[in-house]
Amino acid sequence: MPNTESGSDEQGASALLGGAGAGGAAPGTTGAQQERWARPTRSRQVRGPDPLAGAMARVATGDREAFAEVYDALAPKVLGLARAVLRNHAMAEEVAQDVMLEVWRQADRFDPALASASTWAMTIAHRRAVDRVRSVRAAEDREDRVVAGDTRREFDEVAEAVEQREDEQRVRRALSTLTDLQREAVELAYWGGFTSAEISARLDVPVPTVKTRLRDGLIRLRNGLRVVS
Repeated sequence: MPNTESGSDEQGASALLGGAGAGGAAPGTTGAQQERWARPTRSRQVRGPDPLAGAMARVATGDREAFAEVYDALAPKVLGLARAVLRNHAMAEEVAQDVMLEVWRQADRFDPALASASTWAMTIAHRRAVDRVRSVRAAEDREDRVVAGDTRREFDEVAEAVEQREDEQRVRRALSTLTDLQREAVELAYWGGFTSAEISARLDVPVPTVKTRLRDGLIRLRNGLRVVS
């Protein structure tokens, strides 16, 4: 997007300095004003090419190897942001899992012209983390009202609780579609907080094998969630 503000400043400066001649001064201006108008304006920094744009395009077509590349690059950042917002390791891991699933499922909606893959994923992560904070606060408020003797529950609160239980049931059913090896890798990564290298050492299997299990497990989870939805 062109920097219209800088362009306006430059045009205004040209108009004010016009008529002064080369090296001359505009009538009625001080030296400080001339110096300020003569300063070069700053142009907006142009964003460089996104190193994950190509991989995201392939993920949108169902490329598993591309998703492994995106996962390795974004999962640690997503988990870190979720931890910073939630201040709860377990909830942060759940949010990170949801975000990476959404990255896989919604890759075709990513537009590299609007933002980098990292910015796009972090935006999703921030939204999910904030939603979780609001959900937790709503649950705490309900508990406080019960303790205070106020047992009235509004319709939207009941609907939220029902929806959350249904989501948990869908995830559990989807997890049951994974093989034991895939489920073990996914649980260690998202619930245990282990990296691919740490899982490799823990299970005594090569790192590429761990990444394959994670990738295939997430793909099967996505398909399982579609079936049970």
